[in-house]
Amino acid sequence: MQNCARIVVNNTATRIVVVSAAAGVTNHLVSLAHTPMTQEQIGEVCNAIVAIEMAIVDSLAEPAAVLPKLNDLLDEMRELAYHEEILHRDDLKDQLLSMGERMSSLLFSAVIAEQGQPAINFDVRKVLRTDSEFGEAVPQLEEISALSQRLLQPEIEHAIVVTQGFVGADEQGKTTTLGRGGSDFTAALLAEALHAEVCEIWTDVAGVYTTDPRIAEKAHPLPELSFEEAAEMATFGAKVLHPATMEPALRKNVKVFVGSSKAPEQGGTWIMRDCEHEPPYRAITRRKDQVMVTVKTPKMMYAQGFLQQVFGIIAKHRLSVDLVTTSEISVSFTLDNPANSVAQRLNKETIAELETICDVNVEHGFDLVTVVGNHMQTAKGVSSKIFAAVSQYNLRMICFGANPHNLSFLVNESDSADIVQHLHKALFE
Repeated sequence: MQNCARIVVNNTATRIVVVSAAAGVTNHLVSLAHTPMTQEQIGEVCNAIVAIEMAIVDSLAEPAAVLPKLNDLLDEMRELAYHEEILHRDDLKDQLLSMGERMSSLLFSAVIAEQGQPAINFDVRKVLRTDSEFGEAVPQLEEISALSQRLLQPEIEHAIVVTQGFVGADEQGKTTTLGRGGSDFTAALLAEALHAEVCEIWTDVAGVYTTDPRIAEKAHPLPELSFEEAAEMATFGAKVLHPATMEPALRKNVKVFVGSSKAPEQGGTWIMRDCEHEPPYRAITRRKDQVMVTVKTPKMMYAQGFLQQVFGIIAKHRLSVDLVTTSEISVSFTLDNPANSVAQRLNKETIAELETICDVNVEHGFDLVTVVGNHMQTAKGVSSKIFAAVSQYNLRMICFGANPHNLSFLVNESDSADIVQHLHKALFE
């Protein structure tokens, strides 16, 4: 927090700061919201959260300035954690999950104030209007813009505004959440609403890398990315970016900067509409835990409407398809499966409905590897260089040509790290 506050104070152009929960707090809140516990266990988890927050308070020069408000938030958290319906009501879950951001914004505004800058703690729920889809709320852009102009704009004239990421409210004023990684998304939405020039994302790495440096030792930060490249990278597994963040930035052409709060002097990555260089290969991503579904029927041959039926069933069960390949009598497609959520939703009911029109085969144990770049459809030798680097591996599905920015393939999860290493060596080293 001290590092982040210095970054904020040293840049006089920064007017709004969007914060996440303190490390570890969201995981504790998720367990309280989703795991059946005894009263004693609930108390232990609440105490663990209190310990994290109090460690921050104890480091402040004047803890008494924020302690009463923090205690009110901790009381609200305990009341929700012990609520008899917490495991069964999504609206209560979202209220509980919002507590981490609400506490950290209170504390961070105090940290900035101690560095000599006037700062206010602003409740983002006043302006971040969403629908009532608790857990994965959808922002209502026109209302966010109007409310931000009316309620948030006047505040930034005379103080740094510290507010919460991840959190919103529906029309009835009920607390909602935007899903994991929602703090970056919130920052981009507010930047869009207030016509900001730049949205900075300060994280634990010095920018966006050519690939995960834990997989390839020689991975290095990229000085620039286009919105399209960044969106592809976020969608296909780059953890440093939230997929939805690029949408508001692209709509209003807000430049995005990604840097390390631990080492701001190292610079970072600028994400913008037009880059100085547009190389055919920019980065490699890996998205783990993919499910492949193959549907097959001889009736498909020369038949109309079969794909519509299949994807109608998939949409009905709220499953999102990534890669698709087709032959005359079969279709294969992939589904992202974070924490087995798809495995739960791709249930007997979904499969049973598909089986009324075709044979269904569901396979697990795959990762999705994507090469992100530019003009990949038209640049000569792009695909041959990529496939030469992975020629010794079994590729289960390949998707190329749908847009000029990526080439994706499905691989066995046991091979994916080796494949990323080989590709990085061939394309970037």
